[in-house]
Amino acid sequence: MGKSSLLNALVGDKAAKVSSTPGRTRAINFFALLDQSQRRKLVFADLPGYGYAKISKSVSAGWAEFIDPYLAIRSTLKLCVCLVDSNVPPQERDGQLLDWLRSAGREFVVVATKIDKLSGNERTRNLLALKKGLELDEVLPVSAKTGYGIRELWARIEAAGEN
Repeated sequence: MGKSSLLNALVGDKAAKVSSTPGRTRAINFFALLDQSQRRKLVFADLPGYGYAKISKSVSAGWAEFIDPYLAIRSTLKLCVCLVDSNVPPQERDGQLLDWLRSAGREFVVVATKIDKLSGNERTRNLLALKKGLELDEVLPVSAKTGYGIRELWARIEAAGEN
């Protein structure tokens, strides 16, 4: 359960199509919804992921043409939610993305997905490795399957929207 599953867990709906094959998102998809209090309109933008996408390098190379400008100049963009798989060690591409977001002055939170698949010791060890490898003070563990961490992620999203 990855990006689409987490998006569905956040919005409480089947808004995003969940595929068994990673990397199905090929464009920016927008989802309009209300915050948890049902008072403020939010727009989630689902961008293609590059992690374990089963796509050619030529396809993913073209993504920078529309993702970089979106992240760089979108004035309404309040928070970037960067997903990493809690079962996978820190990846160079994740570090590059976070460095880019830092240099662009973008607020972000790193979310470790699939946390339900880890034992307590594995969870502690893997989260520590992600923090160290990605040079972070915090990694937010979540599970789309169990709902673990969803409330905390919503709190971060809503706090960013207030700024």
